[in-house]
This record gives sequence, structure tokens and C-alpha cells, in this order.
Amino acid sequence: MFFTRRAALAITLVACCFACYSGGDVGQGFEIPYVKYTLDNGLDVVLHEDHSDPIVAIATLVHVGSNREVPGKTGFAHFFEHMSFNDSENVPRGANRKMIGELGGTRNGGTWTDGTIYYEVVPKDAFEKLLWIDSDRLGFMINTVSEWALENEKQVVKNEKRQRVDNRPYGHTRTVIPSLLYPEDHPYNWPVIGSLEDLQAATLDDVREFYDRWYGANNATLVIAGDIDVEETRALVERWFGEIRRGPEVEPLPPMPVTLETTKSVFHEDTFAKLPEVRMVFPTVEEYHDDSYALDVLGLLLSDGKRAPLYRVIVEEQKLAPSAAAYQSASELAGNFTVQVRANADVDLDAVRSAIDTALERFEKDGFLDKDLARIKARQETDFYASVSSVLGKAFQLAAYNEYAADPGFVGEDVRRMQAVTREDVMDVYRRYVKDQHHVMTSFVPRGKPELAVEGAERAHVVEEKIVQGAEKKIAADPNFEYPRTETKHDRSEPALSATPVPRLPEIWSADASNGMRVQGIEHDELPLVQFELWIKGGHLLDPSEKSGAAILLADLMQEGTASKTPEELEDAIGELGASISVSAGREGVVLAADGLARHYDALLALVTEMLLEPRWDQSEFDRLKSAQLTGIRQSETDPQAVASRAFHRLLYGDDHIFSRPTEGTLQTVESISIDDLKTYYANNLSPSVTSFNVAGAVDRERVLGSLADLERRWKAKEVEFPSYPVAAAPEKPAAYFVDVPGSKQSVIMVGSLALDGRHEDFNDLQYANNRLGSGSSARLFQLLRIEKGYTYGAGSRVPRRGEIAPFQAVSSVRANVTLESLRLFREQLANYEATYTTQDLDTTKNLLTKQATRRFETLGSLMGVLENIWRFDLPLDFIERDRRELADLTLEDVHRTIRTYIDESRMVYVVVGDGETQKARVGDLGYGKAIELDVHGRPTRGS
Repeated sequence: MFFTRRAALAITLVACCFACYSGGDVGQGFEIPYVKYTLDNGLDVVLHEDHSDPIVAIATLVHVGSNREVPGKTGFAHFFEHMSFNDSENVPRGANRKMIGELGGTRNGGTWTDGTIYYEVVPKDAFEKLLWIDSDRLGFMINTVSEWALENEKQVVKNEKRQRVDNRPYGHTRTVIPSLLYPEDHPYNWPVIGSLEDLQAATLDDVREFYDRWYGANNATLVIAGDIDVEETRALVERWFGEIRRGPEVEPLPPMPVTLETTKSVFHEDTFAKLPEVRMVFPTVEEYHDDSYALDVLGLLLSDGKRAPLYRVIVEEQKLAPSAAAYQSASELAGNFTVQVRANADVDLDAVRSAIDTALERFEKDGFLDKDLARIKARQETDFYASVSSVLGKAFQLAAYNEYAADPGFVGEDVRRMQAVTREDVMDVYRRYVKDQHHVMTSFVPRGKPELAVEGAERAHVVEEKIVQGAEKKIAADPNFEYPRTETKHDRSEPALSATPVPRLPEIWSADASNGMRVQGIEHDELPLVQFELWIKGGHLLDPSEKSGAAILLADLMQEGTASKTPEELEDAIGELGASISVSAGREGVVLAADGLARHYDALLALVTEMLLEPRWDQSEFDRLKSAQLTGIRQSETDPQAVASRAFHRLLYGDDHIFSRPTEGTLQTVESISIDDLKTYYANNLSPSVTSFNVAGAVDRERVLGSLADLERRWKAKEVEFPSYPVAAAPEKPAAYFVDVPGSKQSVIMVGSLALDGRHEDFNDLQYANNRLGSGSSARLFQLLRIEKGYTYGAGSRVPRRGEIAPFQAVSSVRANVTLESLRLFREQLANYEATYTTQDLDTTKNLLTKQATRRFETLGSLMGVLENIWRFDLPLDFIERDRRELADLTLEDVHRTIRTYIDESRMVYVVVGDGETQKARVGDLGYGKAIELDVHGRPTRGS
């Protein structure tokens, strides 16, 4: 996986991870209790005890990213991350991806410009087993790399690029922008994923050379956080990591900020873009530079909020786009500041560019209000606490601070610098880095519409990969592949599991309000935070068919002020609390959700109550939001994943069911919605009788029940009518459908049929039955299509939990020229699943699901999920324990019956979205007749 370090390490504005609070302002009185030491081989080790849950997180950060590569050998850091998960000398092949999941854990890795991180969370009984796996990966994997493994992983990485870059709207900005912003000899000139030509040319000697140079113990930080004993852990770390070799010394790279001698403007006709987009990217400074903190604030002041000049000019006044963004991206060596606007359909980007200039001139002239700066800093406090909600987050932050700030305790200084930003600092960085400064400007426009690009832009250099049938190098895996074993002092055999941990189940309370509203809560006072929501049943399910998309539009409008507060005043009121409030709508509900500091709970609830009971019904805001929704729908028509989902749901549910229509609606249905339609939806469908107030955090039952008196008194119950929709009859035999997206480098595959609803007595059994088929990287579909074949970046299957009947669906995005081969593998796995499902599969499922419960209730978000499920699916308060007993009693016959009933390949539909010219005819060779062609809305095309 490749991404930016901020995304990889969950570093937000406050980028902090603390565990102790002794009062005072943010950054004052906080600390991370940690122990740091260095092994003789140079490995930095940071330990953090957190006994909240019986789980342990490990993060290994190797200080090598794409910035250590050289032209001609780009993409190696990311490629090596992939290779590291495959095999090592003393751990069974594939254990990194398979065993950790089967132990009840989760794992992944990521590479960015400045580093590579490997991370896992496991129940504490698997802690030493994880040390064994991780240490073997870091120190003893290179001898196991074979020619087959090398070539197979090349295809996986190519698939990742196709999925994240080639087949994604605006994806090629990842390549275009750095190549123009940085000189050819700068370490940030190329994308993290590198050049496909470089990747294809990589040899075994290249891989070994990269490992020998960068993967020494002295170039890494190991962080262990969770339910550990420090002294015992030190001994275990010495045993498992102490013998890893020390590598060559790695000199730190100095900051390398750049300047541009001229503005560079380029355009690209994007196959997958339906909307024109402009980005202006200014070179700035590296992370932890004093100016970087002020640039972070500048981005928020320019684009976040109703008073932000980019929003005011581009969105409200000139109505050129649904939103605008500005942000600082800082890395180890340099940074950049981006202004980004994805415009409405057919908007000339010259007009957008002019509007950006107008907004910046207004900012320079008018500046900003003190309360906007205060709002940003207030939110920092809430974000600060939220960043400590998981042990994995703590591990990430400790590792990042140790490697990039040379101090795992840098958090105090980091926050101090953030809070020290002044008005003068913000205006200073604006003048020095943005005002009248040269920059890179990209115009990405829909294919066939180059006239929308900024005038004078030159065509960007974009390499479009050609997918040729059978072009990939085929090397068979050698089951007898032998490699030299490294001699070690300690026995590196697999350690045993320790005592099975007991999950700490949340204590759930429930009550009924006088107006018919359910009230449910979980007190969780580890941090001074609270999350709560009003979960109102209905959502898209209650949309009139001809007004599909109304629920989402209503939810958006309810966030735009109240009867007594303008949108700007409401935003200020929320911002002063350092909180967030959102209103959203999905297939089966409308949700008003809030999170903030527990001390602000009552004030936050008052605002939510006002938003619910006193909507503003502002026509101008309605018009803006409706336009934005239409813009989003247009863009989704070229998103292969969205196109596949629309077709899949239309085929399964049939035209008469509301779920055959997208939750956001269609261009036709949204165009027909008026503000009066939203008032009707609001009046008919929002009632306490179909609502649960769910709350988790540092507030107790008595406080919650007392706080709801005003809402109980003012919000009167009404009867809400829920429609009963017929569903399409299941097909008598499988059928294949194809949606043409010309030039697509991948094919999106969705296979499935309608199964059951979330209240059905078989729902849990189907989840259990599906586990070994498609749930996670240890399941069959992932292991076959990615690990064995290298056809895809990921594959899986699931049954979403819904009040209405929901589908079983198996999905993947595969390399275009193996579309048919992948379909055959899906068919084989699905058709033979019952016959091949064994007692061992059942035992594995029981073990991993039981162990997963240890990390199921760690965060407020996970606790809110528990409460939502109780409400939506009429579950008893002790459903967690009941589910545990049900899993323990599950038999092989139960699973076989469930597979036979709900995973019946003979009645499934196959949906493929890809390049019709090269793949449609091949799909017909699956054996289910000629593929029926659908349009992007899932309707049969003429002649189909």
C-alpha cells in the first residue's frame, strides 16, 4: 500500500498520542508513558503499557521510502514492502497475511516518500507469536525470495497502481505533480509506486541490494503498545530481534525545499473524470519546520467554513463548484501547499482560476477573524484526545516521532508549536509561499473536452499502460525451492500461544423516553470524550421512488443553519466547542451524530436538538446542495466501482424496489426534488417513535437521561409508514452482465444473489460460513486471486447487515487481461465451497472470531456500532454473549446448510465493468451465454 505519511500514520492537525492528562491547556500536562532503549544492533525500541483491552499493537517503521531510490530503480521501497509479507526463513510461507488473521488479529503495511511501516494488532495471547513473525520478516526474509515470488508480486503491485491511479479519476495527478514540482534529481520527483518499467525490470539482485542497504536493524524503530509488561517485553524483544543484523550506517537526508523559476501549467484528458479539476501546488517547507504549522492553519482558514474566502467566492458567489480545498502537505525533506477545486460539469477552469485569484486577494485584504483561529485551536483539543483512542494509533505516533523528530516524546513540542501559531504567522506564510509565487497547475478534464483546461496549459506527460492479452511473464512456483538458512543463537521455532485472553465486554444500559424514543448508552471514561447520535430509521428506504436521493439532500440541508442561526452562526457555535456535528442518510436511516469533549456534552446536545427541531429551510442553500449532489452523481458515472454497484443492485432487487436506485439518487430523480419535497419527508418520517439516542463516552446514565428532558418534551411522536417492496425473483441459472468503460486497465467483478436481512435467525451463521471464503486476507478468495495468482490487489466476499434483505456479494478488481480467468476462479470457489469446507475451516473460524472480540470494543466508534446494531436489528442487550455461545455451538452441518441455502452459485449474477473492446466477448466464454451489456445505470443497452 502506498500513501502519504500523514495518512499512513493517522497524523491529523494535532498529530499526537498521549495517555496521561493532568489538566490545563492542550500540550500542557500531557505525556506519553513510554520506555525507549536501543538494542546492540541499533534497533530503537519504544514500549507503551496500556491495559484497557487485552490486545497488543506492534509497529515497525523502517526509515526508507521512495526518497532513497534512484532514477531507473523507482518504486523499490513500496515493492519491497510487498515482498516482505511473502515469506521468511523460520515462518511458514504466507503467515504474515494468513496466520495473523487466523489468530484473531489484523495487519497491513504502507510506504510513502519517507518510510515504510508494518503494523499489526493481535489478542495478547498471540503477542510472542507476533514478535516471531515480525522479527523474521525484518531480519530473515531476503534468502526466501524466489524468481516466482518476484514476478508474482510485480503483478500485484501493478494491480494496486491500476486500482489507485490508472482506473481512478484524477489518479495521474500522483505522477504529474511531483515530476513538475521537483527537479529530476530530487528524491520526490517520482511517485511512491514508481515507474512500471522500473518495476518490471527489477531482478533478484536488485531486491537483495535494496534489502542489504536499507533493512538493517539500525535503520528502524520498533514500537510495542498495549497490554504488556515492560520488563518481560524487553526480554522477548532481545530474544527475537537482538540477532537481526546491523546494516550500513544511514546518514539522514537534509531538508530539500525547492523553488520554481516559472509557473508550470499542464492538462490531461482523463478517461475516468466527468468533472474538470484544477490544482495549484506551491512548493513550501518540510514537516516540523515552524512555517509548516502556520501553513496548516492557512489551508483551513482559506477553505474550511462559511467565511472561508475560497468557499465564499467559488461555491456561494460564483457557483462554480460544490466545494474547494486548500491544505499543506509536509514530508521529511520538503512540502507543498495545494489549492484544489473540482468544478461543476462543463465549467471552464479559467473561470475557476480567476475565482481562486479573487478569493486569495480577498483573504489578503480582509484577513480573518480571531474566532476562526480560536475555532481551529478548539478543534485541536478534541482531535488530540481522539488520537489516543486505540493502541495502534499510539504505536504509529510513537514510531513517527522517534524516526522523524528523534524523540518519541516530541508530542508536547509538536502541540505547542501548533497552538503558538499567530495571525502574523499565517499572513507571513501566505505572502512568502502563496502570494504571486510560481507553482504547478494541473487541469484534469474529461476526455474529449480539452477546451475546459486553463488557457495556455500544455499537455501533461502521462504514461498510459497497455494491457495486452497474455503479456505477463509466467513462472511456475517451485515447491522444492531451497534457500540458505541463517545461523542464530536462539531457537527461532514457532512459540506457543499464552493464556487465552478474556474480552472486556461493554456494560450497556437502555431506557425508553416518554415520547417513544429509545435511549441506549455505554459509559467509557478512559478519555474525556463523548459521541452520541440520533439514529432515525428510514433514510433511502422512505424516499419516494421518483424522488430518490431526497433523504441525503435533507440530511445535507439540516446542517445548513437553524431557524434562529444562519449557517455561519451554527458553524461558529459548533466550532467554539471544538466539536463536530454531522447529519447523514443511508439506505435505512438518517443519523444526527456529534462528538466532542464530555464537558461540552449538554451544549452539544442543545445544538443537535435545535438542528433537528428547527430546520432553516434555506432555499439558496437547498439550490447549492442540490447542484452539488447532481455534480457528484455525474462523477460517479465514470467510477467503475460505483457503476458495478449500481448494476448489481438493480439486477438483484429489480426496478420496483427502492434499493435498485442509488442512495444519492439519479440525475432525473434529484432534478425533480424541491424544497417542499424535503419538508414533506421531514414531516412524515422523522419521529422519536423510530429513533434511538445512542451515546458512548465519559457521561453516565443519569446525566444522559436528565439531559434529554427538552427533546422529549418538544419532539412529539407520529406514526411512520414503511413501504413493503417486492424483490425480483432469483434467476433460474447464472447470467453474466457487462458494462463497458473504454480503456479500463482493470475489470471490476461483482458476483452474488440476495440472501437475507439482518434480523434473520441465519444471519450470524451466514457470517460465520462466509469467513473462510472471503473475510480478510487469510480467506480463500484473497489467497487465490492475489497471493497465488497475482491477478488483483484484493478480493473478498460479504453480506452487509440491513433491515431489508441484503445480498451475498463477492468482489474484486482484476487486471483486465485476466478477467475471464478470474471469473472462472470465482465460479469454482463459489460452486465448490460447501464440498470443500472442512472441520478445520470451522475450527479456524471459531478461533479467530472468538479472538477478534478482544479488540472489538476498543474505541468509542466501535461502541457506537454495538448500540446501532441493537437498535436496528432488535438485538437483546446481551447479544454479544449470546453470539459467543452460538458460535461455540456451531456445527459443520450448520455451515454446510447455510452455504447450500445462501451461497448458491447456480442462481447468482456476474457483473463485470471493464474495457468492452477487449473483454466483453471473453466474458461470454464463461459458459453462461453471451454477456448482456448494461449502461452505467445498470439498464440493458439497445440490442442486448
